[in-house]
Amino acid sequence: MKAYQLTIPAKNQPGVLARVTSILAREKINIRATTISSFGDHGFFNLIVDDVERAEKALSKEGIKVELKEVIAVLMKDQPGGLDKLMKVLAAAGINIENAYGFVIESHVDAVFILDVKDPALAKELLKKEKFSTLSAEALCEIEPFHYMKY
Repeated sequence: MKAYQLTIPAKNQPGVLARVTSILAREKINIRATTISSFGDHGFFNLIVDDVERAEKALSKEGIKVELKEVIAVLMKDQPGGLDKLMKVLAAAGINIENAYGFVIESHVDAVFILDVKDPALAKELLKKEKFSTLSAEALCEIEPFHYMKY
C-alpha cells in the first residue's frame, strides 16, 4: 500500500502558504494533513491531499516547485509507548527517518504516523514483518477523526 505527500520548498515569508492553499482550493483539492517547517529564510510544507497527482500538476502549472514523495502511513494504537515501539523497530534495522509527523484519529484508540524514509519498500517490508499496519493513499485520505467533543 502506497501513500504520498507533496513537499514544497518555500521562502519563510507571509503569503507563501496562502498562495498554495488558494491554488488547491480553486482546484477543489482537500488538504488532509500538513506540516510547516522553517529554518532561517527558507523551509518547506508537507501536505497530504485527496488527489496528489492533480495537486502536483496544479501547483507546478502555477510555477510552484513541488515534489511528490512516497511516504509510509503507519496506523498504530494511541497509547503510551506506541511510537516508541515503532522507533525501536526502525532504529534496530538502521532505517533513518528523513521526515515524520503524526496525528490522532481517536484519542486513546488510533493514531497515524507518517514516515519519509529513503527506501519505503524496505521499511514497509520490515513493518509488515513486525505486524504494523500501513495505509494506502486512499485510506489515508478517507480517515474521519472521531469527534467526541461538542464544539
